[in-house]
Amino acid sequence: MEPVNLFDLATRQSQWLSVRQSSVAGNIANANTPGYTATDVEPFDKVLDRTAVRLSATQSGHLGGVTEAAFSVKPQEPTGPAMPSKNTVVMENELMKAGEVRRSFELNTAIVKAFHTMMMTTLKG
Repeated sequence: MEPVNLFDLATRQSQWLSVRQSSVAGNIANANTPGYTATDVEPFDKVLDRTAVRLSATQSGHLGGVTEAAFSVKPQEPTGPAMPSKNTVVMENELMKAGEVRRSFELNTAIVKAFHTMMMTTLKG
């Protein structure tokens, strides 16, 4: 049986969400740190765009698949007025991102659970 790519995609998205959640948590934790520059992770669709198709080795003479690139965390462009402390964290934006991450985790989990249920139903006959 061929491996289902949906599970790989869901795993990749959950890893991306984990990195984004860490970035948002770091921004919130440093909201009062003078000179701190807020960070964010590049959008997931850009991560998928640069991900090469992975080939699987079906015989011992075949080459291995392409290794996956890490998610890049980059400084954000300031979205609001500059703070006197030169801190670029906007709490409202970070809290909205935290809500997006939570909803995305829930959606990801629900999709994987539904697909797993379909697979198990198909296999049981």
